[in-house]
Amino acid sequence: MGKNKLRKFSEMESMDCVFQYPFGILREKGFPMKGSWGRDYFGNDNPIVLELGCGKGEYTVGLAERFPDKNFIGIDIKGARMWTGACQVRDRSIGNAAFLRTSIELLPHFFAPDEVDEIWITFPDPQMKKVTKRLTGTRFMALYRQVLRDNGIVHLKSDSPFLYTYTRYMVEHNGLEKVTDTADLYHDPQGVSDILNIRTFYEQQWLDRGLTIKYISWHLDHATPLSEPEVEIEPDTYRSFSRGELQCPDKC
Repeated sequence: MGKNKLRKFSEMESMDCVFQYPFGILREKGFPMKGSWGRDYFGNDNPIVLELGCGKGEYTVGLAERFPDKNFIGIDIKGARMWTGACQVRDRSIGNAAFLRTSIELLPHFFAPDEVDEIWITFPDPQMKKVTKRLTGTRFMALYRQVLRDNGIVHLKSDSPFLYTYTRYMVEHNGLEKVTDTADLYHDPQGVSDILNIRTFYEQQWLDRGLTIKYISWHLDHATPLSEPEVEIEPDTYRSFSRGELQCPDKC
């Protein structure tokens, strides 16, 4: 591990807005604020919104600054990334934002039933080969139901045609109520709201490469039985910078 990462990890240990709980401690003692994030950390009873796979935390910070009447928690397993957002929260004294370093699969260990009002999923790996790892798959929908209030909203913002198409099929196949759906966010005739105009570091890279950004949101109730749609979806024809170069942007 590089010295820069070690420095960031050490610095985050002293940040009040960052929570890091190794699984061993979590399993033995549990998380003390489960069910009481509002009271014990934020000091209010405002709605709680999660950003899953928050990366550098652009959405967590951006949303918190735009909506002081809501509380935002960015979640990622990679602490070196969230350091950027955590520093912004600390340095700007943003009182309605925090970061949690953990695996998404462990959400029920940190949040009580109905404690979360909304979930944002921003530019996740589309997991084209493994539906069980897809953050908009039914396995994860069942997981979100354990912490999300009934009919809470899930948002997906993605560059991936594959993940966007799959998610549309998943939502429609299960009869979930859509809120918004656009395959080309920044050229949508309905316009782009201030919320959706928050751009992550990687999103700007994709936009610079000529990719379109997709956005879909839906209500996730607790009662609807969930099943996977049986559909063949054309794989993405490009990869992110870390996994290769863009191959055919005209088809994206």
